[in-house]
Amino acid sequence: MKIACIGDLHGNYVATQALERELRRLQVDEIWFLGDAVGKGPQNAETCDWVRQNCTLCVGGNWDYGIGGKEFPEDGYFWAQLGPERMEWLRTLPPEQERWVSGVHFRLFHGRPVTPLISAQTDKAIFAEAFRAHGVTYSGIIFADSHRPFVRTLADGYALNTGSVGNSLGVPRAHAVIIEGEKDCREPRCMTMTILSVPYDNEAAADAARRDDKLPHRDSFIREVLTGVYSR
Repeated sequence: MKIACIGDLHGNYVATQALERELRRLQVDEIWFLGDAVGKGPQNAETCDWVRQNCTLCVGGNWDYGIGGKEFPEDGYFWAQLGPERMEWLRTLPPEQERWVSGVHFRLFHGRPVTPLISAQTDKAIFAEAFRAHGVTYSGIIFADSHRPFVRTLADGYALNTGSVGNSLGVPRAHAVIIEGEKDCREPRCMTMTILSVPYDNEAAADAARRDDKLPHRDSFIREVLTGVYSR
């Protein structure tokens, strides 16, 4: 089975559509969503609906809970786009899930608020903590949040970061991690874990933001989409 693990769409529907086309070409069987469908970009209803229609597993991220739970009054722009029903869906997403693939017991979460922000440079002790939760020691973790994809083999197991679909830092492409293996299999089997990097029309994504003068931190989002440099 071929599984695409994605996260951090952040209202960038141009990037999301480009990724979808590539996932269809690759004939992916399932898409697992690791949080943050919304926030930052201008097309939040579209990215939220896309996740709901296409992803077979979902967990919530800090932006999903913040916007869905109306935590910050300055997010009124996003509330108006999404409406009550989508916001309720965001607010009630599970914070984490678990799955077996080819004998690896994966813990799936976004990052914040379940763990601190985890990047490739995070201290090994914080990584180690992420492999243990609820009395279970996992042999793999899949998460997002840092907006930079990586696949690492650690003493505790595999650490897979999906990167970001719509707000990548470093290389401004749409990213995902593709797992090929036997889903729900607890016996050791062969598997592969690779980073997918999809170019998209960054200028079109920036133009969608330019056309909306009510988008909070619009200039920062445009700069990040075009350059991959964090700007807020």
